[in-house]
Amino acid sequence: MNTPGMLVAILVLGAGTFAFRFAGPVLRERLTLSVYADRLIAVAVVVLLSALFATATITEGESFAGYARPAGVLVGGVLAWRKAPFVATVVAAAATAAGLRLLGVP
Repeated sequence: MNTPGMLVAILVLGAGTFAFRFAGPVLRERLTLSVYADRLIAVAVVVLLSALFATATITEGESFAGYARPAGVLVGGVLAWRKAPFVATVVAAAATAAGLRLLGVP
């Protein structure tokens, strides 16, 4: 792709992202949703975030990421659930994954 085309694509995507982010607060006061739609949106958010979490944790490209990454994510998740400090959570998760890889665990 040529440089002007790439620049146009970046500008269009940036403008679209801004429009979506701007429309949320603006339309929230004007648009009322039914209880069913509100509940459906809440469930959809949980499902989409869970799917994103699962694919980012378990896969790398089109193959299995190995056991070290999910183990690190599990350690980070447990520490976050126990309300550990953010830096400690990230360092422990990274250290777990790195330690397992150092020991030869894929």
